[in-house]
Amino acid sequence: MKLLNDFKLSVDSKSINEAFCRVVVSSFVTPLDPTIDELSDLKTAVSEAVTNAIVHGYSDKCGKIYISGAIYENSIVKIKIRDKGVGIENLDEAMQPLFTTGGSDRAGLGFTVMQSFCDKMKVTSKPGKGTSVLLTKKITGRSKW
Repeated sequence: MKLLNDFKLSVDSKSINEAFCRVVVSSFVTPLDPTIDELSDLKTAVSEAVTNAIVHGYSDKCGKIYISGAIYENSIVKIKIRDKGVGIENLDEAMQPLFTTGGSDRAGLGFTVMQSFCDKMKVTSKPGKGTSVLLTKKITGRSKW
């Protein structure tokens, strides 16, 4: 797969930066001419991943969230959201719908939402080292490349 464009960004794990990350990703994929649904799906998945990093990765402190994006030939978009927070002890359990460590104010649907809005999702995590979410989506619009 030939790389056509990419970016890297780091932001503080503050709630206000979740919207900023969504806008960055949506602006980045604009040259692919995504449909409104494709853009909404990608923004929602990114929002969930960034929110998970803020709420679960750095629940008791402020840290960095690292976001990178790449556009490949055939309009394949890959977005990676990574933190160096607490990590996930049991990834299989965390991937189950309705499972949350965030208390009663959290629905436990973050990973489920990300999966449903992307073509592929890969999550890796190590306790004490952080979590990485790789989202892949094919955009069907007319690419500018």
